[in-house]
Amino acid sequence: MLIKEELTKLGHFVIVPRHTEEYATLNTSDHMHNESVKNKINHDLIRQYFNEIEKNDAVLVVNDSLKNIPNYIGGNSFLEMGFAHVLNKKVYLLNPIPEMSYSDEIIAM
Repeated sequence: MLIKEELTKLGHFVIVPRHTEEYATLNTSDHMHNESVKNKINHDLIRQYFNEIEKNDAVLVVNDSLKNIPNYIGGNSFLEMGFAHVLNKKVYLLNPIPEMSYSDEIIAM
């Protein structure tokens, strides 16, 4: 959570989605995927993230490389970017926009 620490030092109030550290290190096996889905449903995480975005000024997407895609933006991050966009919140990416099937939508936000 080096980025959180750096932003906090700069005087920003930082909220990191629950279980971020665990998800960042998840093995993408079916078992782990099923556990992730259950966790999101049982804890209503998608709605919680929307509520957090609604209360704050901006979203920073930490789009590191993943799945052999430089600057990867996955489903959760894309959804959160969409929430921020609709709520007229600023969206920042740590790295450039990746070459993905939904890059145009990211650019449009």
